[in-house]
Amino acid sequence: MAGADSYNSKSLAISLAVGRLTLDTPRRNELLSKFLKSRRQGLSQRTLQFYERMLTLVSSVIGLDVKHQDVQRFLDSLNCSNGGKHGYYRCLRCFYRWLYSPRSGYDLSLQDNPMLLVEAPKVEKKILPSLSPEQVDYLIGQADSLRDRAIISVFADSGMRLNELTNIKAGDIDWESYTITIWGKGNKQRKAPFTERSARLLRGLISQNGTGGNIWHLDYRGIETMLKRLKLKTGLPTNAHTFRRTFASNLHRAGLDVEHIMRLGGWESLDMVLRYTQSVKFEDSLRLYRKMEALSSPNPLA
Repeated sequence: MAGADSYNSKSLAISLAVGRLTLDTPRRNELLSKFLKSRRQGLSQRTLQFYERMLTLVSSVIGLDVKHQDVQRFLDSLNCSNGGKHGYYRCLRCFYRWLYSPRSGYDLSLQDNPMLLVEAPKVEKKILPSLSPEQVDYLIGQADSLRDRAIISVFADSGMRLNELTNIKAGDIDWESYTITIWGKGNKQRKAPFTERSARLLRGLISQNGTGGNIWHLDYRGIETMLKRLKLKTGLPTNAHTFRRTFASNLHRAGLDVEHIMRLGGWESLDMVLRYTQSVKFEDSLRLYRKMEALSSPNPLA
């Protein structure tokens, strides 16, 4: 896979020409090129590709003289869900936050950032699914190979992101502390825990062939394909984010404080941990509700 440094403005200029839009303006290409290069540090290639793809789609509202009304009209004109619109909004917000900061070198005032006056699309806040320990055990039992069983177990034990798990090498595993050293989001190194179950599976897998670019001999697309296949087989949600929520939710069910969960899972703030454990908090509240209901209900035998 090409590294982030392989990005070049020529390929972006070609991609911006798609759709017969007037996107070959030197200044616009310059802005996009500088922004993408500014994002290289600490971001994965996948994230950089996301920015490049999204900026291609929103390039009609990229520039030094864009007003908030231009951005608002663009978002309102999109024929997609509010969730999709919010993706465009986030990308534009990130770009203009950079453009109107000293880092861009354009000497623009922060107060003139057009995104400050753009209304963010409202997104439905659904309760996100997670798996119970029994469901995790079931998925491991349904996996087709030792490698796939180890992937599911490590996902559930550690709460790793897909990119973090993909890049595990045998030398990253500390068998004394049962932790794996990984490079997390924002190019930050951290340790992720795993259990005895994962240890058994990992030892078996590595004993067969622990060399290569990673211990799985799969890239992230291969792991995603395996997870989709397992979802079709079991009917359970199996994407990487589901396992990350599962990690947080099951630790919370076991009584672990959210701050400990945040550190173990590599989150930088409690916001996402609280969102991931929302369903658990409701379950706790519902149990208390049922107890109160039972106490307040008249005894039919009295």
